[in-house]
Formats: sequence, structure tokens, C-alpha cells
Amino acid sequence: MPTADLTESTVPAPEALRPWITEFGSIPTGTDTSVPYTHVPHAGTTIVLRDRRDTLVVGPQTRAAYSAADKPAGCTRLRLAPGATRQLLGVPAADLADRVVRLADLPGVAADLAHELAALPTEDVLRFLEAILPQRISEDQTQRAHRELLRDAVAAIATVPTVRGLAADLAVSERQLRNLFTAGIGVSPKHFARIGRVRRIIASAGQTPWSQLATATGYYDQSHMTADFRMLMGVPPTSFLRGDLPAPRTRPQSHMSRVARSSMPR
Repeated sequence: MPTADLTESTVPAPEALRPWITEFGSIPTGTDTSVPYTHVPHAGTTIVLRDRRDTLVVGPQTRAAYSAADKPAGCTRLRLAPGATRQLLGVPAADLADRVVRLADLPGVAADLAHELAALPTEDVLRFLEAILPQRISEDQTQRAHRELLRDAVAAIATVPTVRGLAADLAVSERQLRNLFTAGIGVSPKHFARIGRVRRIIASAGQTPWSQLATATGYYDQSHMTADFRMLMGVPPTSFLRGDLPAPRTRPQSHMSRVARSSMPR
């Protein structure tokens, strides 16, 4: 089963947008709706633009989803930088975890741009945001410091085995680090690291023996890796590699088209 990530082509965001948006991605309109997709867990928040329709926000996805579209669909995706969710969307990232909401329903500055973004051709989106977004966002010294600290934590977390060690390296308390991750990313540091490891396992599956892959991705042993993988993906890594996966759910217009189940913030 292909993953949505593999069908997406991405480019880095322009420097002027980098404090708030890290990359710009495009998923082409598919033609074969019989092929289901695996949506691998991802700790980022994403603004999703669908041709001339509602602009959506997809929060951090803490576990895998398996789905099939009922008709061909494509989209453009703007991946938000760690710590930028409240500034752009007006809510902490934790309020968006495992949810999909309409951008226009959120209280942040980006909501005012929802209709314009939906109407723009894909090739004009970054130029439009580059011209208007920096003027709409205000950031005080504390907010900037928190965003930069979170950026440093994200860069270091793959090489530091514990939350305590990461907090010590960054000269903050464990409580402060957890609060930063919850508000700025939407998941705890531990779950963020777990998602990163599972994504690395999927990228290397079939190329490296499981025991070696477990060591390379920071697990104590293969059984620890298997338990983590099953928790996030719903199946053990051997089943995933064989394609023995949970039955996909049909989601109209692709996995991006779920409507908000409740108003924001919850």
C-alpha cells in the first residue's frame, strides 16, 4: 500500500516564510481510486489547499490511518514550523491533534486568508504568502525565544535518548520542555520522538534486518521496536512490509476532506 508521503513532491518554503512554514508540498490528482493509502503518523500541522474548495487544517496525526478516496483528488500542503501554530491559527497545536478543521473557522491571522488561498493557482500560493503573511504576524521576544527553543529541541531530539537529557542539553526544565512541545507541536516530546523513529523504520523497511534497524533507530531491542510500531501503525512491521494492513476506510475527496467534528477551540 503506498503512503501519502511518497506521492507528495515538496520544496522548502522561502526564507521570508521559514519562521512559520517549513515546506510546500503538492499531491497530484490521482486517477485510480481503487488504490488505498497509508497515512503515516506525522507530528506537524498542515494547511491543505484543495482546488477551489475549503482550505483545511490537518493537525498532528498521532497514529496511522488507512483510507481510500471515493473519487480522484489532489491537494497542496503547507507544513507549519514547530511553534507557529498559535501565531498562525490562534490555537495551541494540542487542540488540533488528530483533527481536521476548516481554516476559516479558526481565530488566527491565517483564517482571514482562507478564501484567497483557496482561489489561488498552486504556483501563486507561496508568492502571495511571502508578500502578505510577514506583515500580519506580530511576535514578541518571549514568543520568538520559545519558537527558537522548540526548533532546537526538534533538531536534537533524534540524537538524545531521554526527555531529561534533552531538557538538560537545552538548559530548561522537563516540565517547560513538555509544555513547549504540547503547545507548539501538539504531542509530547516522547511521542514526537516515537513518530520520528517509526517514520525512519518505514523508510528503511526491507533494506536492513529488523534487529539492526531497531538499534539504528534508538530502540533497546527488536521487541521494543515492534511494540512501538504496532501502537502507531496498528500492525507489526513485518505485517506492514507484507502489505497485511487494516481495511481502509473510504473518505470522500481523499483523507483531507473530513469536516470538523466540533467547533474550535475545544
